[in-house]
Amino acid sequence: MSNSEGEGGSGPDLGTIKREDDLRSVWEHEAADFTPWLAENIERLSNALGMGLEVEAQEAPVGSYSLDILARDVENNRQVVIENQLEGTDHEHLGKLLTYAAGFDANVIVWIAKKFRDEHREALDLLNRRTGEDTAFFGVEVELWTIDDSRPAVKFNPVATPNDWRKQTISRARAASSVAGGRERYRAFFQELIDTLREKHNFTNARKAPDRNRCRLSTGFGQDFQYEARFDSEGRARVELYIASGRELFDQLSEYQADIQSELGEPLQWDRLGNPRIAVVRRGSIDDDEETLAEIRAWMVERLLKFKQVFGPRLDELVV
Repeated sequence: MSNSEGEGGSGPDLGTIKREDDLRSVWEHEAADFTPWLAENIERLSNALGMGLEVEAQEAPVGSYSLDILARDVENNRQVVIENQLEGTDHEHLGKLLTYAAGFDANVIVWIAKKFRDEHREALDLLNRRTGEDTAFFGVEVELWTIDDSRPAVKFNPVATPNDWRKQTISRARAASSVAGGRERYRAFFQELIDTLREKHNFTNARKAPDRNRCRLSTGFGQDFQYEARFDSEGRARVELYIASGRELFDQLSEYQADIQSELGEPLQWDRLGNPRIAVVRRGSIDDDEETLAEIRAWMVERLLKFKQVFGPRLDELVV
């Protein structure tokens, strides 16, 4: 380590750590910037809470409201609702949080904010005391830290937790180990999928597989329209056309539903809620044996090629 001299003599040349107050210097908009970032980096929140989280939907509708992130605690198969704020907590978001918890019958409720007011932290503490052991409320402050002029680093700091949360270190370590193993299984599975699509079918230029339950592939029409192969939380393998830009294009495609299904040669699931998806589904889990996983991978490759053949020309006509 280098040394420097000052009035106090020589010593280690250490940087200065500083908490940055303006979250919007990194995420300008809560819905457009922070929520998508968190969905793509959900493992950071997973590590802070000691549970394995998988994102199921963004902007998931509950009546006339939209939940920021709907996720699942994969270790305990529990529904998780996540509501975000880039400012201090307020009563409106507390009310929304309870509405979302009821709407999705969630077991885990996570409220993320820049700063928690004492009364809101105490409200979560009360809910944790009064609800059953299978329900957990978390209040999490999101922080940005720098060392000297470094890039900001994010930290999730739980300030309200279930009563026995801090005592469950062994359980959390077991969950973290399980999640790490699951990520490696996903990475290996999707790496072979990507390699097959690139090398044998010229389908994608992608080279690095994700270490999560889904693999998105470009349609050639921007980030709002992507093909997706994934495993869901219900023990199913899926190939989908994912539409992030809203429901207008989904409605246009649904006018040709019968023709599209006829060309694909099998029925599809047409899901208009949240971010619309058009999917074909079969049984399958990342925990299946290697022979079954090879069969699922071949099934995904075949469906992705069909999706490109059938949806590609229609997207070319509809996407402006």
